Parts: sequence; C-alpha cells; structure tokens
Amino acid sequence: MNVLVIDDNEQNRYLLRFLLEARGHRVSEAHDGPQGIASVQTEMPDMVLLDIQLPGMDGYAVARALRTVPQFDAMPIIAVTSFALNGDRGRVLAAGCDDYIEKPIDPDSFCIQVEAAHEMGSTRKNTAA
Repeated sequence: MNVLVIDDNEQNRYLLRFLLEARGHRVSEAHDGPQGIASVQTEMPDMVLLDIQLPGMDGYAVARALRTVPQFDAMPIIAVTSFALNGDRGRVLAAGCDDYIEKPIDPDSFCIQVEAAHEMGSTRKNTAA
C-alpha cells in the first residue's frame, strides 16, 4: 500500500513511516495541508493519514478539499490526531475523513488499524464501481 502521511511534526512522520515501512508499505510525507493536497494529486496514494492540527490549513480543510475531487472520493482518509474531546470524532468524520486514530498511537495496533481502514475503503470503492 502507498500511504501519504500529512503531519507537521517531524517525529510523528518518522514514527508512522517506520511502523508502516516495517510492514512493507511505501510511505510519502507532507508537512502541511497545501503540500499534502499537491502530493495526493501527483502521487495518487492508496490512503492518506492526516493530522488535524496543521498550521495554516488544518486537517478539516484538507479533507474537505480532497473530497471535492471525484477521483479521490473513495480514497481512505484517516485522521491521526490528538483531538479526543467529546464530538471531535464526529467533526473529523463530517469533514470527510473515513476513520480516526487517536494520538498517541499504539505502535502494536497502529498498522492493523490502518490496514483495516484500507480494506474498508477498498470494499467501498469496489461496491461503488
């Protein structure tokens, strides 16, 4: 699977890359929203892991922007965020994300969660076709 990680924190990007590459996935990175949107358009990833607390253009805006492009409609977007207050999950899903993984992540289960979300996205994509 080709995964794009959009996160402004270098340590977070490193950890996600390390875990995903250890499972055989390809990982590309973007450090902010505009760079992430551009990367999606050029790299066509299978999935986006999206931080919500990005400088300038937050993750909600990134998800909404990606969902306006029909070719990205079925691409899973997973929020990986420290937002964990009541209602945050609903806001993330309403913005266009398919799932939500809370930070700090659990290294033992993170890739399993990501792979499960990818499978759900693949099922949705095949059903829509």
